Amino acid sequence: MADQLLVSDDLMAYVRRVSLREDAVLRELRETTAELPGGLKYLVMPEEGQLLALLAALSGTRRIVEVGTFTGYAALCMARALPPDGTLITCDITARWSSIAVEHWKRADVADRIDFRTGDGRAVLADLLAELGPGSVDMAFIDADKAGYRDYYEGVLRLLRPGGLAVIDNTLLFGRVADPTAQDADTAAVHELNESLRDDDRVDIAVLPMADGVTLARKR
Repeated sequence: MADQLLVSDDLMAYVRRVSLREDAVLRELRETTAELPGGLKYLVMPEEGQLLALLAALSGTRRIVEVGTFTGYAALCMARALPPDGTLITCDITARWSSIAVEHWKRADVADRIDFRTGDGRAVLADLLAELGPGSVDMAFIDADKAGYRDYYEGVLRLLRPGGLAVIDNTLLFGRVADPTAQDADTAAVHELNESLRDDDRVDIAVLPMADGVTLARKR
């Protein structure tokens, strides 16, 4: 039985050559983000962005909620997969990088599909529950501060319709979740979420060992 393949630089270059469909706007946004302090740490891999778009298209998504915007790369990928009347609601604790995001959303002609909100993710999700009601969202993407992951997951689960999909980023956290000596708050929070998802009968799950770990949770 084949096990997980170790991805060398050459193999990654091959994967990108044969599969990545990153156009000029996405590429420029990724390159701009990489030059920011901590940019490479917080930027999703382009393959993950493409996966998010594919998941949105496969599930016929019309409304997406994202917790953690940063420079808007993932939001741009997902917004492009929406129908013209679809909506992506994305939030971040700060508007520091929103000008970069909005500029590229406009260049990609999807700014009218994206509703950017500033504030704590818990509060934004609570506001959306009151505004839209439970079961009103088709897909959610969580990629924000790890200490809040459990709360963000519970918040988006209330918003998701039955059959809706939650995608959670960084669930392997640079491999630290498997290191018993890693006791920092971020690792503990992600480890706690992973353990709880394993036994959560409200969802069907799969953990993808790609990028920094991507968990898919489909609401039953």
